Amino acid sequence: MANEPIIEARGLTKRFTVKKKTVEAVTDLTFQVARGELVAFLGPNGAGKSTSLRMLTTLIPPTSGTARVVGFDILRRPADVRARIGYVGQLTSGSFSQRARDELLSQGAFYGMSKAAARTRADELIESLDLSGFASRSVQQLSGGQKRRLDVALGLMHAPPLIFLDEPSTGLDPQSRANLWQHILDLRAKYGTTVFLTTHYLEEADRYAERVMVMDKGRVIADDTATRLKAELAGDLITFGFASGADAERAVSVIQGLTDREVRRQGDDAVVLTAPEGDALLPAAVRALDAAGVQVARATGVPPTLDDVFLALTGRTLREAGEGEPVEEEKSADASADASPPVEAAAEKTGASR
Repeated sequence: MANEPIIEARGLTKRFTVKKKTVEAVTDLTFQVARGELVAFLGPNGAGKSTSLRMLTTLIPPTSGTARVVGFDILRRPADVRARIGYVGQLTSGSFSQRARDELLSQGAFYGMSKAAARTRADELIESLDLSGFASRSVQQLSGGQKRRLDVALGLMHAPPLIFLDEPSTGLDPQSRANLWQHILDLRAKYGTTVFLTTHYLEEADRYAERVMVMDKGRVIADDTATRLKAELAGDLITFGFASGADAERAVSVIQGLTDREVRRQGDDAVVLTAPEGDALLPAAVRALDAAGVQVARATGVPPTLDDVFLALTGRTLREAGEGEPVEEEKSADASADASPPVEAAAEKTGASR
């Protein structure tokens, strides 16, 4: 069991009927996640990220395909899956009139924890997620960042080995986002929790995720570390400026002799190219140009971003891709009715029904 993937999806496909038309929101989703990984699911609105999470957490059934999550089939054993995962949806999970601490204790009761165990676990999470200062406040009195930290605590109350986070930092200010991420990383380091999240914040996926899966139009189009994706699919943007157009023209052939990437003119007095390992190519090119008698007036290298990766894969940026209407999703009532009431209620309390 220890070596078994904590998530194993095979051919997951989901179709919806939207305005009397069939829309395939997710197509042939096939992948594995090892225990302890932090995986970011990246893509524009409507790409199928949230639909994928809803299938993996048993909230909606796939049209075809299957998956095993924490060792159980999502269709045959949904209650066992739900009992062993945490899920934090995009909306606030807590009951607004409840105090934060009481929400955690109620969550523990839903999962069958004893009162003593629930109190111990709640105290542990309150300390770990820095909730002590407002644990006695009602949910409606909390700030956006405090609510999201409470959401994460609710998802972790029963100490699941796997937690799904759907856009965990959406709507938060930069400081609250950074704080939330630090808490997620600290908890993961402490408990070894596997984290699978969706986000459209490119810098979050780039900075924190060990692995990035890029989704577009219902399909996974790339799956690797952020570093390798950027190096292999995008590369550094290198620009050289010269004192004259003649120097720029001569520079094209000199630089082209150092790389198989296209070198092109930019305006009258500059040339540009996109190449992997640009930090090594840039000084080599400057030396070659100097040896050829071409004086470089300026040279810059800009590291690639995951948006550059998406542009290379699709011909458009993530911002452009997200401008369309998102795909409509089924209501969570379509989730399997086989889950036992305590587990189903706990899933709702963690935002699973939102």
